[in-house]
Amino acid sequence: MAEIKDKFWLDKSKAALVVIDVQEKLVPAMDERICGQLVGHINMLVEVFKAMNLPIIATEQYPRGLGNTIGELSAATEQSCVEKVAFSCAGEPNFVSALEKTGAKQVVLVGMEAHVCVYQTMIDLLDRGYTVHLVRDAICSRFKSDYQTAISMALQMGAVLTTTEMALFQLVGVAGGDDFKLVSKLARRRTA
Repeated sequence: MAEIKDKFWLDKSKAALVVIDVQEKLVPAMDERICGQLVGHINMLVEVFKAMNLPIIATEQYPRGLGNTIGELSAATEQSCVEKVAFSCAGEPNFVSALEKTGAKQVVLVGMEAHVCVYQTMIDLLDRGYTVHLVRDAICSRFKSDYQTAISMALQMGAVLTTTEMALFQLVGVAGGDDFKLVSKLARRRTA
């Protein structure tokens, strides 16, 4: 049974957060309500990862054309922000190096678009032996069918589907201490 827990239990000693391509010129193409929720959920994850001193890597797809990470998520870029042109983050050597330096074996994956950069990154990370926790309420695509197909394929490939709150409460593990208080406060503020 240890294999199940090794895969499905998010362990703060093994986890890194990867925020993919939430950029100035991509965000307006998304459904406004869904994107608003996505930004809120990513901010919750970033806040807790920062408070727990866990690694965060943000990426930007061709920022000269698509702009930088949106201002609301600027905290996600403070530790590491990698520019890329490959859709898969793993196609950028600087990303691979940054992730390897964290020592993480579990990657909490969020961002956009679910069926392109997030999906291709997920495939490459799974292929490299990482456990990928795909946060389904912190990823999006322009079209619902693309999002749904990415989720379906993630299950077939062996990614762990999770939500923002599931991931955060796994990271804290117990009802007590400053980390739990922060997660509880964020969960109470959550609107969707």
